[in-house]
Amino acid sequence: MYLSNIFTDSAMQEKYIDILISSFLPLVKGALYYTIPLTLISFAIGLVLAIITAMMRISGVKVLQGIARVYVSIIRGTPLLVQLYIIFYGLPSVGVTINPLISAIIGFSLNMGAYNSEIIRAAVLSIPKGQWEASHSIGMTYLQALRRVIFPQATRVSIPPLSNSFIGLIKDTSLASTITYGELFRQAQEIASQNYEFLLVYTEAAAIYWVICVALSFVQDRVETRLERYVSK
Repeated sequence: MYLSNIFTDSAMQEKYIDILISSFLPLVKGALYYTIPLTLISFAIGLVLAIITAMMRISGVKVLQGIARVYVSIIRGTPLLVQLYIIFYGLPSVGVTINPLISAIIGFSLNMGAYNSEIIRAAVLSIPKGQWEASHSIGMTYLQALRRVIFPQATRVSIPPLSNSFIGLIKDTSLASTITYGELFRQAQEIASQNYEFLLVYTEAAAIYWVICVALSFVQDRVETRLERYVSK
């Protein structure tokens, strides 16, 4: 039936409204119980990996730099979807079977670790060398200067791009549906396969993703505003 008929056919309008209402709760549950927890866990683990990788890149130790470079190159040079497929569908062929949740966490964490390491490395390198010299002049060791002087300043610099990375991860979790993880988009696929209203259900799912991202963008703006108080004008 043509799209214009939706506005004139009351029966079709009622049908679509019923579908929207009945599918809303399962989609929201998919977001709250699966998508958001997956995002939080993956981002937290990825952030730890990112810090370690960034420190390896700027350590001055050739071996550590090489390992970090190879890791970042492999992750950034291959599609995230392919990485998930290798972990979930590929590893069982060599006797390693991992459930969908752990597979998704591994895939997204490795991805976040590689991309965010470049953000953190750039943030640390953006701090003037004078800050290092001043720290050493008052007796701080390398690690003390890093923890007490460099990292606090680098954190303020890295918050905006890391926040954008986090919001991007929210949307990227939809790829976990391809490895049977029951997140928001997977729920939308299952609902649409029952009523065949793919456009309607997928649009509703997209709207929920959008609302989540808008809410996170608001939080990001608030955090950035608070951090600006500590920046000299």
